[in-house]
Amino acid sequence: MARRYDCSDATDRATGLREAASAVRRGELVVLPTDTVYGIGADAFSADAVGDLLEAKGRGRGMPSPVLVGSPNTLHGLVTDFSEQAWELVDAFWPGALTLVARHQPSLTWDLGETQGTVAVRMPLHPIAIELLTEFGPMAVSSANLSGHPAPVTCDEAQEMLGESVAVYLDGGPTEDSVPSSIVDVTRPVPVLLRAGAIDADELRKVVPDLEVAG
Repeated sequence: MARRYDCSDATDRATGLREAASAVRRGELVVLPTDTVYGIGADAFSADAVGDLLEAKGRGRGMPSPVLVGSPNTLHGLVTDFSEQAWELVDAFWPGALTLVARHQPSLTWDLGETQGTVAVRMPLHPIAIELLTEFGPMAVSSANLSGHPAPVTCDEAQEMLGESVAVYLDGGPTEDSVPSSIVDVTRPVPVLLRAGAIDADELRKVVPDLEVAG
């Protein structure tokens, strides 16, 4: 049976974070608040858990799960060929609503879906998410909705859609912003904005003036 914890209560929050980390270690799914929308998370290095995440959403492998991290330093073990411009974007917008698509380390034994050797990675600006990611490590996290439905901005909305497929729900109240993160591809010589979200092209160009926008 799914367990839910009210993170506005200090005791419930501490218990919930501990139980969520334990659940992820067991290969189970959790729902957590982020600075954009609620996410459904799993151990990024467990192919079975990531498969369960995609199945819970009704999503195919052609739409692989992004990875959330609790610190920019985690990138050193996850990505390769990370340009100076990419680091400048990290310095300017992390933690925050910017997802970067980068080449992942070829030695990593994970299966996030059909990624073609890349990973979409982000550090969210939310204390509950950061605490869980710091406790557990990198997690595969996608919006906590059924595919084709709006991304949830409350724990209630997430639980209505995902129900018992999730072991632990962390209720952090309504999220601050329902706009998804912006996505920038940093695998190319010039960064490319793939999806305009919470951070628009003009803001990004203050850091990377030659940013291109996907057509």
